[in-house]
Amino acid sequence: MLSKLTTFMDEKLSTPMAKLAEQRHLRAIRDGIIATLPLIIVSSMFMVIAFLPNSMPKDWGITQFLLANQGKILLPYRVSMYIMTLYAVFGIGYSLAASYELDPLSGGILSELAFLLTIIPVTVPAAGEAIAGLAAEAPELETYLASLPSGFLLPMGNLGSGGMFIGILASFFAVEVYRFTQKSGFKISMPPQVPASVARSFEALTPTAVVLIVVAAITMFIGIDVHTIVSKIVSPLVSATDTLPSVLVIIFLEVFFWSFGIHGVSIVGSLARPLWLVLLEGNTSAYVAGERVINTAAEPFYQWFVRIGGCGATIGLAILFAFFAKSAYGKALGKTSIVPAVFNINEPMIFGAPIVMNPMLIIPFIITPLVTGTIAWVVTQLGWVNHVVASAPWTLPGPIGAFLACGSDWRAAVLNIVLIALSVVIYYPFFKMYDNSLKAEEQEEA
Repeated sequence: MLSKLTTFMDEKLSTPMAKLAEQRHLRAIRDGIIATLPLIIVSSMFMVIAFLPNSMPKDWGITQFLLANQGKILLPYRVSMYIMTLYAVFGIGYSLAASYELDPLSGGILSELAFLLTIIPVTVPAAGEAIAGLAAEAPELETYLASLPSGFLLPMGNLGSGGMFIGILASFFAVEVYRFTQKSGFKISMPPQVPASVARSFEALTPTAVVLIVVAAITMFIGIDVHTIVSKIVSPLVSATDTLPSVLVIIFLEVFFWSFGIHGVSIVGSLARPLWLVLLEGNTSAYVAGERVINTAAEPFYQWFVRIGGCGATIGLAILFAFFAKSAYGKALGKTSIVPAVFNINEPMIFGAPIVMNPMLIIPFIITPLVTGTIAWVVTQLGWVNHVVASAPWTLPGPIGAFLACGSDWRAAVLNIVLIALSVVIYYPFFKMYDNSLKAEEQEEA
C-alpha cells in the first residue's frame, strides 16, 4: 500500500510539482524575492526597535529616547522593506537573464527600467496667490509651504508590495525583449577587439530602446494605469490567501511533500511568497502609520506558529526523543536533534527518525501543524495576539521570534510556548509506539 502511494506521489504529483518549482520564470521570482529577505529581516528589526515604547514603561529613559527618535529609526525601513519591489525586480531580472545565459547585469538593469517606467512621477503644484497671501500673514503656514518638496516626485507606494506583481511582469517583459534581440540578431554588434563590458553595453541599446518606448507609451503617453488594473485582478487572490482554508491547504501541502522527502516549503513558497510579502508589507505599513493591522497569514505567521522547530512543528517530537526516549537510538537522536530544533532546523529529525516514509510519524507530522495553525489563526482573529508585522530571523528560538514578529507582543511568545506544549501532546502517543518498536528491535538484536 505504502509502496503504491509512494510511486503515485513520485510520478503523478511530486515530480511535476518539483519541475514546476524549477520553471525558469517561477525560479526567477523565487530568487529575486529571496534576495530581498536580508533587507526585509534587518529593516523589520529597525521597525521593532522604533515601536518598543509600545511595550515599555513610559517613564524609562530609553523609552523617551526611542519616542523622540522614532522617525529617524524608521528611515532605514522606509528605504528598504518599504520599497522592496524595487530591489526584488533587479533580482528577478538578473536570475531570469542568467537562466537564458544572457548578461544578468543587463537583465537586472532593463527590468528596473521597465518597472520604473510604470510609475508616473507627479509634481507638487505651486501655491496659488490666495494661499501665498495667507502665508504672508501666517508664519507657520509659510514655513510649512517652504518645507514642501518641489519638482517631480515618485509615489512610494508602488515601489513596495503594491507594485510587486507589476514588478514581476515588467521583469519578464524586459528580459524576454532582451532575449529576443539577442536571438534574432536585432542588436548592435561590436568587433571582437572591443572590451566585453563595452560590447554588452552596445548590445543592450536595442532592447533598452524597445523597453523604454513600449512601456512609456503604455503608461505615460496613452495613460494606462497598469498598477490599478493589476491590483484589481490580483486583489481576490491576495484576499483568498489570507483565509483559514487557504492557510490549512498551504500547511498540508508543505508537510505532505516533506513526508516523502521533498522540500515542501520550497515548492509552496515559490508560488505563495509574493502573496505572503504583500500581506506582510500591508501589515507593516499599517503598523508604522498607526492604523489597524488586518492581515493574518503573512509568512511570519507560518514561521512562528506553524513551523515551530521546523516544518511539521517537530520541536515537540525532538523534545520527546531528547527527554523521554527509552530506546538507545531514540536517546541518541534526541541528543543530536534537540539543539537544531530550538533554532528551527529539523532535517536531523526528518531524516534521522526518520519521518520521511514512516507511516507511524507521518500522521502526527501532518496533524500537528494543522492544529497549531488553526489555533493561532483563531487566537489572532480574536485579537488575543497581535498580527505579525515583522520578519524576524527564522533561526531564533520560537518564543523570541514570535515576540519580535508580532511587534514586541509578549502574548505571542506565550502562544508559541503553548503551541510547543501542544505539539508534544499530539506527537506523544505516536512517539511512544515508535520508541517501543525501536526498543523491541534493539532487544531482538542484542
